[in-house]
Amino acid sequence: HELGEGPQPCQPERFGDAVLARRDVPASYHLCVTHDDAMQGVSLVTRGVDLRPATALHRLLQHIMGWPAPRYRHHPLLCDATGRRLAKRDGAACVRAMRMAGMTPRQVCRAAGVSDHISAVSSAVGSL
Repeated sequence: HELGEGPQPCQPERFGDAVLARRDVPASYHLCVTHDDAMQGVSLVTRGVDLRPATALHRLLQHIMGWPAPRYRHHPLLCDATGRRLAKRDGAACVRAMRMAGMTPRQVCRAAGVSDHISAVSSAVGSL
């Protein structure tokens, strides 16, 4: 269930055989994140649109393991003026740094492309 869009069709077979563990890594991101969400009682998962395709695999794992199905919200990625995705690995500022640099909660929300939910998100960002 995508917040604001409703139920979404899933075609996890597009992934083929998903790697859930390897000798050098005890469990994959996909298995760990779905298990962690279930154990913490997460009911709404908010991630960037770059992870939207993995949602079908996550829903399949949740179903197979008997874990609850959260709702999802995928937001646009924060980008710089050239359209390049902001990432910590590239030294991009985190929300806290943006706020410390003087950006208002409203400006941070607009940069995140969540102006449609700006009042709720502004309240959450304002407390950081």
